[in-house]
Amino acid sequence: MHSNPETVRARTAALYPLLFVALWSTGFIGAKFGLPDAEPLTFLSLRYAIVLVLMGALAWHQRAAWPRTVREWIHIGVSGVLVHGVYLGGVFIAIGHGLPAGVTAIVVGLQPVLTALGAGLLLGERVRPTQWAGLALGFVGVALVVAHKVAVSTSGGGMVLSMLLPAFIALLAITAGTLYQKRFCPSFDLRTGSVIQFLPTLALTGLAAMATETMVVHWTPSFVFALGWLVLVLSLGAVTLLNVLIRNGSAVNVASLFYLVPPATALVAWALFGETLTGLALLGMVLTVLGVWLARK
Repeated sequence: MHSNPETVRARTAALYPLLFVALWSTGFIGAKFGLPDAEPLTFLSLRYAIVLVLMGALAWHQRAAWPRTVREWIHIGVSGVLVHGVYLGGVFIAIGHGLPAGVTAIVVGLQPVLTALGAGLLLGERVRPTQWAGLALGFVGVALVVAHKVAVSTSGGGMVLSMLLPAFIALLAITAGTLYQKRFCPSFDLRTGSVIQFLPTLALTGLAAMATETMVVHWTPSFVFALGWLVLVLSLGAVTLLNVLIRNGSAVNVASLFYLVPPATALVAWALFGETLTGLALLGMVLTVLGVWLARK
């Protein structure tokens, strides 16, 4: 008995959110491997350049459709700069300056709440009480998951503004980028759209790297692995899924998935690096999953 193609497609699409979280959560791990051998913006510039070559070749080979108007190009480019350039730049700079991943996760973890506020004001999306409850519960869960890391990292001294500021800029960028893309360019060819998103992102990140960094790279095996992983798994896999999710779902539903990233990252760190998972963290994971379920219900 053959399955209906529409049914198979629907079942596959239902797995996209979980696959996105699984892939996106490895970004912090890639940073952990790669940043000792290259400065943050230099690392990201290399990543964007390789993505551009690969996606450009794919778009050319498959003769993918390009946007027809200058306005479409500008909207797609702006969304790329926000979601990729400013967001990832802020996260990598924060971690590169010594801000622990747990603290970074707490700051960026405010994104679903800010997105919900913006979705109501800018997109006219109605955020129901159960969704607000889910967003609040999800944030509490994230806080519990990373509470131990935050306590350890801040016990030896206070956090300085230069470490926290890039993380807050990243938070505003990913929030603005999600809302902007949903409002102005929710649908575009994922192959040519990626090229258009990463072109201005590479230009701005590369200029910033030349102005502020030495651009020295140590091509160690761990760096090559991290660069390859972030290009193939994050920039090609997870970013494509993010664009699909923004196209097909509400801004609040998409943003709520980012609550699952810190728990997923904690599980990966536990499996790969032997980092401990406290009882509080396990409780936080349960609350986070429940919160996301409520927000997406």
